[in-house]
Amino acid sequence: MVMKKATWVICMVLSIFSFGIGAMAQDEDNTDIDGGGLSYEEVVVTGKKIVTPTRQTNETVYTGTEITRKGLEAQGSKASMSIYEAIDILPGVVVEGSDSFGLAAEQRYIRIRGVRGYFGALTVEGIPNYGGNPMGPRDYIYDMENLNSIAVYNGAVPADLGTGVGARGGAIELRPMWPLEEFTVDFRQGIGEYGYTRSFLRIDSGELLSWNTAISASYSYAETEKWRGPGHVGPRNNVSFMLSQPMGNLGVIRLWYNYNCMKQHLYRPLTYAEVEDLHGNYHNDYNDELVGINSVDIDYYGYNRGEYANHDVFMVIPVTLSDSFILTLKPYYSKEDADISGGLPSMGGVIRERERDIERYGIISQLDWDSSWVTASLGYWYESSDMVIRAEMYEPGSYEFRGYGMYLKNDGNGIVNSPFFKLAGKYGRFRWQGGVKYFHYTDPAGQGYVSSPPSYESVEAEDLYREENVYDEFLPTAGISYRISDSIEFYSSYGRNQIRPYAYMPLINLYNQQRAKFQAAGITLNELFDGYDMEISDNYEVGSRFEKGMLEIAAAVFYSEQNNLLTKVYDPRVDLDYYQNVGDATGYGVEMGINAYLEDYATFFLNTTYTSLTYDDDLTYQGTTLDTEDNQVVDVPEWTLKSGVIFTRKGFQIVLKERYVGERYGNAEHTEKIDDHIITDFSIGYTKNNLSVFKSLKVMAEFTNIFNEEYVSGINPMDSNRGGNPSYYVGAPRTALMKLSMQF
Repeated sequence: MVMKKATWVICMVLSIFSFGIGAMAQDEDNTDIDGGGLSYEEVVVTGKKIVTPTRQTNETVYTGTEITRKGLEAQGSKASMSIYEAIDILPGVVVEGSDSFGLAAEQRYIRIRGVRGYFGALTVEGIPNYGGNPMGPRDYIYDMENLNSIAVYNGAVPADLGTGVGARGGAIELRPMWPLEEFTVDFRQGIGEYGYTRSFLRIDSGELLSWNTAISASYSYAETEKWRGPGHVGPRNNVSFMLSQPMGNLGVIRLWYNYNCMKQHLYRPLTYAEVEDLHGNYHNDYNDELVGINSVDIDYYGYNRGEYANHDVFMVIPVTLSDSFILTLKPYYSKEDADISGGLPSMGGVIRERERDIERYGIISQLDWDSSWVTASLGYWYESSDMVIRAEMYEPGSYEFRGYGMYLKNDGNGIVNSPFFKLAGKYGRFRWQGGVKYFHYTDPAGQGYVSSPPSYESVEAEDLYREENVYDEFLPTAGISYRISDSIEFYSSYGRNQIRPYAYMPLINLYNQQRAKFQAAGITLNELFDGYDMEISDNYEVGSRFEKGMLEIAAAVFYSEQNNLLTKVYDPRVDLDYYQNVGDATGYGVEMGINAYLEDYATFFLNTTYTSLTYDDDLTYQGTTLDTEDNQVVDVPEWTLKSGVIFTRKGFQIVLKERYVGERYGNAEHTEKIDDHIITDFSIGYTKNNLSVFKSLKVMAEFTNIFNEEYVSGINPMDSNRGGNPSYYVGAPRTALMKLSMQF
């Protein structure tokens, strides 16, 4: 089986290069390749493009893909509130959610080249966005109308991006739509099934007075009933404020403040037994009333909910030191408060409230030097983070306090110190770049507490003390490209990525629940944490890009080695399984993206990906070795395909999209198989420009999952789950909505 996969990939590599050679032979203009080149070499993006190659401004090799403004709008209403939904069009990206409108928070699942999204990085202008429990990005706190584009780096991640906890799953960079130069009012109103409503308003002041100050402010409100079961998703309130202030020769100082507040009732996951009868259980959800039995009432919808509040503010301050040197400072501050409740069967049935109180502040400083043949960047990223995460238990019905499920107080803040250096240059047809980031994270010591009835007073426990740890790694990147002609380019890149240790709560909760066993064996919580380390991935990519006339084709072969993966191990001393960083996996695959433009009225796209991400070794479970070597990692489909057409003519726009996700498995031994599915979305709209009081007026109708496919949308296990109980979430049925957009 492995040989067949390897042979197939080798054939694809040869096909890519054969295609490039053929295109080179057919190209009629092969002379002007140093000053002009491919259209994206000059970063010229016409209005018809939905995706384009991208890079950081001080780099020379295009190692990422950027979704343009038109590409964001083509994704529809689901993409207006979720970063993940907005990038779902790209090859190598798999996004599955629980609701019809992209509104549910932290019940959406993404994989990039097979790696879970919370192992990836999300940045705004290079500034990190992330939280804890779950670790990783908060994709639901921005309005897409405030963005110009989104860049995605699947493999090699530029060293100057502040990647938060890490970028083993790639990196996403949001590129804001800063205040416009002219006074503009943008209003959008959507309504749909299940009581869905979303209102968005953005006002741009234009340049004010002699200072040329420009301001923009926006507000949005969204809410919907759950499509299955009782409760609501929302209300969601978002406020955004931007400021641009020219400072003469120093450049333009920019500021962005974003506030997002949301409440929701959660969608209930299904077991695999329920998934086997998917039609019969498709609308199963939480109970709509209490019956007085704890084991039943833990599934009451009012006990399974979440409230989230996020404040984020940052500045971009350029300082022009000379014609060749520019210093950029990016100070930032982030605050998250969240309270998520859910029923647990332990202790006869209790309600667990997880509270997150996370505060981060930091600065990214970067000095750029530019000459005619080379650019150099030297920078430093510093961050201090205080994460207070605790779990409290309550009795259903009376809501009487039953103690702490987890209470760990850190002794100080977590500190990131991360210097980086980059070089990039060009010589004729050849482009090159290289860099290195040194990531150094100090994980503070922590003291655990226990509580017992009747007072449940918190008391320090010696065996729950966790020592300070330091995690560090050098993270090199490199890229080269060679432009054969104005139409074709070959490139290759390498990048090492990492992610900080995560999943602290499962380990702490297990220790608390089985504390007597661990104490009898003389095992402390700190000893368990000694087995935690950073996960490391080495990512390689080779590909080609072709653009001529109406056709664009991008093809890439990728390979990765994933080391130190968090994996369950069996400890015979306590007859228990718990997580340690001892696993390994290997990934490889092929991505192909095709865009065809028929004049100015039709765009066709086809993005397909083959992904192999398999365990390197057999895994053990309760002392038994399981046959998992070379098995595909949990929840990773081998085949995905996204295709569609965008037709625009005389003010009308029709968008037809189709998404195929291949079969996958919910456990590593592949006994829980999930079928493949195809989802089709359709929208039709009409736009009229330059009316008496409107710059533009647009009406659009959207229909998602038009064939009403019943399917499993997401699986929520750890990658190493081998015998536990993974959670399965089902996708939303056919849904319709209308949207009105007005620009003054």
